Amino acid sequence: MVYVVSDEVRRKNGGPRMIVTGYSSGMVECRWYDGYGVKREAFREDDLTPVETMEHQHV
Repeated sequence: MVYVVSDEVRRKNGGPRMIVTGYSSGMVECRWYDGYGVKREAFREDDLTPVETMEHQHV
């Protein structure tokens, strides 16, 4: 799946919701807040899954 900047994703094996911030060397760059600070890491596209639209509506 191709992601665009600002898409919300999560690793398929779980973890925090992350925002796609770009692409580098074929990897998807993501950022998220872990409660202490902003973290960033690059992941393979097939390791990620989009955050469900219904999940966005839960506040």
